[in-house]
Amino acid sequence: MRTETLPVESEFFAPRAAIDDLLCTFLTERAQSAAVPGQSALVLLLRDFIEGGKRVRPLLCVAGWRAAGGDGDPAQAVRLAASIELAHACALVHDDIMDAADSRRGRPSVHRILADRHPLPEMAERFGTSGAILVGDLALVWSDELLHTTRMPDAHRVAVLRVVDLARAELIAGQHLDLLTTGDLDVSLETALTVVRYKTAKYTIERPLQVGAALAGADPQLMDACSAYGVPLGEAFQLRDDVLGVFGDPDHMGKSHLDDLREGKCTSLIVRALRDATPAQAKRLRAVIGDPQLGEPEAAEVRDILTSTGARAAVERMIEKRYEQALHALDTAPFAHGAVSTLKAVAEAAVHRTA
Repeated sequence: MRTETLPVESEFFAPRAAIDDLLCTFLTERAQSAAVPGQSALVLLLRDFIEGGKRVRPLLCVAGWRAAGGDGDPAQAVRLAASIELAHACALVHDDIMDAADSRRGRPSVHRILADRHPLPEMAERFGTSGAILVGDLALVWSDELLHTTRMPDAHRVAVLRVVDLARAELIAGQHLDLLTTGDLDVSLETALTVVRYKTAKYTIERPLQVGAALAGADPQLMDACSAYGVPLGEAFQLRDDVLGVFGDPDHMGKSHLDDLREGKCTSLIVRALRDATPAQAKRLRAVIGDPQLGEPEAAEVRDILTSTGARAAVERMIEKRYEQALHALDTAPFAHGAVSTLKAVAEAAVHRTA
């Protein structure tokens, strides 16, 4: 069965309301207590921005806590999960600036909203970019506040902070590599997959699971099991996103399916197509990918080439291989009762989504 979002009826989804409530209350209080003129508006913009997110990473944090034997009141796991969501908000706001993306989740991106609010056209773009950087910075500062006020034993805190630091450093390294390779249509498949692993795979699945598991005092064997499941699933998640970025329905995805092509993102899909294309097909791909004026007719040409060269089918096989690796890892994972079925549902939803 193919799904568009995480399984609403699963136990995995249960903490969603608590995470949303904590975030809304926390940011509303910060807006009401803002002492600096103009800060309240930025806080409310951040609060509005995080509404509607799938909460994949924070929910996986709670799932990791459960998998490592966490039971009883999940309040501290929820607080830690909310911290992860605010750090993710920072990453998304800054990513939209780097990608010059005008929309996110079907709404204008933060820098676009701020630019549109500015009364002087000649200053609007710079104001929007600068203001959005500050919104992202605020999100990261408050992510740290939630992180450091989450109650846990000192030994667990050391492990949690180690994983959080790893996740952030890996994300930045992945983002930088993504910047370096954007527009370069001669990167290797290995390089494209390295971007996938560090920009998304580890940050989206593996590290949030490990953060929650560390909160519950997970031993090294359980942390390794989080990696064995999380890395291949995270790669499959991003590979699916790459396919949807070209072939997906913009109305369901909340963003244009022209963005990746206009930016010149050399995803695994493009690498495979260029490797197997005829000279004429390769020449056409190089002519249109990275063109900021690329329109739907050119995008349709690209989709045809990606299909006819077998690139799309090859990436689908890569996705399924990693999906099977993640499921296989669950067979021997030392996770608490109930966690395995939950994480199987997560894998299905993450890989076989249509948005």
